[in-house]
Amino acid sequence: MPIGRPPSWRSGAWLPSLAVLLLCLAPVLWLSKMQQARAVDAQEQAFGKLVERTQAAMLAQLRTCGLLVRSVQTLFIASEEVSPQEFEFIYSNLKPRAHLPSLQALAFAEHQPGLYGSRYPTRLVAPLEGNEALLELDISRQPANRRAAELSRDTDEAVMSAPFRLVQFDQPGQAAEGVTLRLPIFSPGAPPAGIEERRRRFVGSLAVSFQVQSLIDWALPADIREGLHVAVTDVTGARPAPLYDSHPQLGWTHAGERVREVEVNYGSRIWRMRIAPLHPPPAISAWQDTVLLPGALISLLLALLAGSLAGTRRRALELGWKMSHQYRESEERFRRLNELLPALVLLAEARGGRIRYANQAARNQLGADVTGMSLPDLFEDDGLRAQLLEPGTGGCENVEAVLCTPGQRPFWASVSISPVELDGHAMLLMVASDTTEQRELTDMLSYQASHDMLTELYNRREFERRLDRARASRAAGGPVNALLYIDLDQFKLINDTSGHIAGDQLLAQLALVMREQLRGEDVLARLGGDEFGVLLSDVGGREGAREVAERIRRKIDGYVFVWEETSYAVSASIGVVMIEHPDASLDDLLAHADTACYLAKESGRNRIHFYSAHDDDATRRQSEMEWANRLRWAVDEHRLMLKYQEIQPLAAASQDGPRIELLLRFRDENGRPVVPGAFIPAAERYGLMPMIDRWVIETAIAHFDELHPAGTGVRMVTLNLSGASIEEEALGDRILGLLRTHRVDPRRVCFEITETAAVRNLSRVARLIEQLRAEGCSFALDDFGAGMSSFGYLKNLPVDFIKIDGSFIRDMLEDPMSEAIVRAVADIGHRRGLRVVAEWVDSSEVVAALVKLGVDYGQGFVLHEPEQVVFQRGDA
Repeated sequence: MPIGRPPSWRSGAWLPSLAVLLLCLAPVLWLSKMQQARAVDAQEQAFGKLVERTQAAMLAQLRTCGLLVRSVQTLFIASEEVSPQEFEFIYSNLKPRAHLPSLQALAFAEHQPGLYGSRYPTRLVAPLEGNEALLELDISRQPANRRAAELSRDTDEAVMSAPFRLVQFDQPGQAAEGVTLRLPIFSPGAPPAGIEERRRRFVGSLAVSFQVQSLIDWALPADIREGLHVAVTDVTGARPAPLYDSHPQLGWTHAGERVREVEVNYGSRIWRMRIAPLHPPPAISAWQDTVLLPGALISLLLALLAGSLAGTRRRALELGWKMSHQYRESEERFRRLNELLPALVLLAEARGGRIRYANQAARNQLGADVTGMSLPDLFEDDGLRAQLLEPGTGGCENVEAVLCTPGQRPFWASVSISPVELDGHAMLLMVASDTTEQRELTDMLSYQASHDMLTELYNRREFERRLDRARASRAAGGPVNALLYIDLDQFKLINDTSGHIAGDQLLAQLALVMREQLRGEDVLARLGGDEFGVLLSDVGGREGAREVAERIRRKIDGYVFVWEETSYAVSASIGVVMIEHPDASLDDLLAHADTACYLAKESGRNRIHFYSAHDDDATRRQSEMEWANRLRWAVDEHRLMLKYQEIQPLAAASQDGPRIELLLRFRDENGRPVVPGAFIPAAERYGLMPMIDRWVIETAIAHFDELHPAGTGVRMVTLNLSGASIEEEALGDRILGLLRTHRVDPRRVCFEITETAAVRNLSRVARLIEQLRAEGCSFALDDFGAGMSSFGYLKNLPVDFIKIDGSFIRDMLEDPMSEAIVRAVADIGHRRGLRVVAEWVDSSEVVAALVKLGVDYGQGFVLHEPEQVVFQRGDA
């Protein structure tokens, strides 16, 4: 053995080295395992964030769709009727395809209830180009679409349909699957309180439709589509419905256990998203990606140099440098991650507020030199600035604030600030997101919900809210206010002669004229059509209200409207109600103002009328208004009922079955029938007769063989038509369609038209009679003689029956003139080949006199008292 060289293993020197090596390798191995586990966990967390981001992007897209349809819903809330032009205008103004390129159409379907189910014809479509097939499309033939409409009606929430075939893409090679997002439209008034009221006031359904693959594809960011395999399935019902697959050519075996499933719940639908990475994650090597290799080397060196203090120090410094380098790399990765975030991230000193770090989004919004500024100085709100300057501040959470730096545009943001500790230093971490666009959209929707789009005045809903506030203020001892109800005279003439565009221009100009006559605290609103409302604040009394009302009337009266070289004189009738009685309700005030305006028109127009509770005309008008309100809901509440009265031959008994006339009655809250004379005048004045006639015709034809105990043996059923119904162009087609649907022989149906209605609409009545008589229907001219019209009208009206007005029948035994008129009508009717019917036959003596004069049929209490139709007897 050479001198000076210590023995290798015999000396026992290897024992301490081995001990040091084992002691060092144990923690190194443990740390390597931990780093591997953390790296795998980091990969999974990164993938999990991508999954959450994908889910959030899909939900955000659907919410944007919901916000679009909700914003259009405000147009229907603010307007009593939406024209196609207004519908197209709101569509073009919102520019929905800038945010929703997958949108196919915005549409409104009208609700048309019927005895055998509801119809939903599509009335409004935007844009019309490419969506022509939607017009008049009945969505009740699309089960998924209809279910969405009716569920949104019952919940008053946005509801998305199940996927179904869109009619716009009904061609080979086109992906036809689509969805609609729907919201209900209710009749004007306060929001409906429950499901029954929603169904009763439901007038239509508003929808946006999308091609579903395009909707989902656009919602996913580009990096997600390129890096992930995404499939979407509708799992709401019993049968899952595949909606989208980003890579249909791939299966799911390549993803292994890395497949994630999340659900997007929106609009009463549940979409399940299946997500997997397209490429496997990079493998984590214990030698390359952990401290195992350097740890093992260090352990070996420590073992070999256990006795050398200098060597140990040098290696310790080397190990420290490597750990510092790893720390710097981790910090750099953290900074890069923050730089990619769309939210604003700032880190500032808790003491003094000096900003130490700002990510890219913050530098873009607040300026490149935001680092170094004071964090409290970014806020315009003095209270929030003072809160952040307080020692030991706890920050804030989800605060809406305006942020601004020199040279940059101020913007609204949702801000959260939390105290944190980094390297032993107290810091403030701020995370904010720009909400300016969202606030602007909210402000726009709020404005549209409270203003009329044409005149930019307050709408009826906002006016009623302010009027109710003024009423409550008066009840609490506040000042006397006044309500003005303004209705333009002869406005329909301008609309009919120059068109609706001219009428709209006139309304916009008069809105400016009236606004100039009011004080700053007064409120002017458009209540609908050509009607305006004014709330005068603190007028003192009637004279103060009269002065302002007269000023407005004179200004309108002196206004000359010029349209395409035609000049129109304009005037207005104004009803005034003093808001001075604390017990008057909002409905009372509006009804009184409408009544006063009506009386101003009845008195000659272009004048002012103050409401008086002692005015007989006002009382009658208010009674008619109350009846009109009751009649509007009469069909839904099953208040209308039918009775029949037989029309019997006078000379001999009929061998071919009874003839009956259907009589309308109204059932009051106590179940008692109300005769037509109590409610028909109100129905005629407020334009409700077409609705009532439509119900009578549909109900009678649908239950034709259940009207009389004779059932199918009834010879003829007579139905009354009002003058307002006759003016509807589609009346004849509707009647013929009902007869075909219910298989009723037209020869068993007769329609009665009053003499006055026939004279007023002679050409229209003649066309209707010719259309229906060509199919076999009969016609009777009712109340003949009461209107003092010429017998010559019989030449132009090919009717089958003449019904002599009951006033002549009632007096014919005592009044020779009445008897002569009955004789003349019977004679002329027979010469024309018509059958003559006498009304109000109330005694056997009258029957004998009518037989002597040759009258064919009689109708009256002495012959038959009215009875309730058979199919309604169980409802009595």
